[in-house]
Amino acid sequence: MTVVAELGYDFGSEELVTLALTHRSYAAEHGLDCSYERLEFLGDAVLQLIVTRYLYDRYDQLAEGEMAKVRAAVVNQKALATIARKLHVGDSILLGQGEETSGGRNKDSILADVVESLLGAIYLDGGYSPVEELVLRHWIPVIEERATAPGRRDYKTRLQELLAQRGHMPRYELTESGPDHAKVFEAELWVGDRLVGRGRGSSKKRAEQAAAADATGLFQ
Repeated sequence: MTVVAELGYDFGSEELVTLALTHRSYAAEHGLDCSYERLEFLGDAVLQLIVTRYLYDRYDQLAEGEMAKVRAAVVNQKALATIARKLHVGDSILLGQGEETSGGRNKDSILADVVESLLGAIYLDGGYSPVEELVLRHWIPVIEERATAPGRRDYKTRLQELLAQRGHMPRYELTESGPDHAKVFEAELWVGDRLVGRGRGSSKKRAEQAAAADATGLFQ
């Protein structure tokens, strides 16, 4: 399946799609005078705006500095590359032979750049609304996970550090319920034979974070 199909957006301009997928190595080899880099610049700005607006509207308890930390965590190269792989972006990139040979289709830097260039292309092709819909569909789970702990040390990490000081390690036990499209995960957090926290979430990580948050106060 091509990346265009994975995006769920119908481009009116085939030229924009091609440009958004054209790496500078391909452009150089084929005598083209442009690549996706200008679209990437535009897409980065649009992505930042959409994520910022979502944080502002959804998380009124977060201070400016905390919102900035969450945003940085969800629009960085690693996060973008992870989403690119889910969309199979690498399969559609136009690469020069040298970049192809060196594994360019799976490089985080290229994958992240192309995600941004595609967002820029959609913005030019269809305006703000379709880009916002696409971003929220793929970024909200990441935003929600990060927003539970805006700093570098999330609840799980913090709790593990506190327990390590006492010579203990946490143990998470997970159960799940519900249909595949709407699963709910429940986590119990144990320290030795003592149940110290419970949490629920739409993913295993969120349930564990919630359980760790529930338990952290016991060990402060």
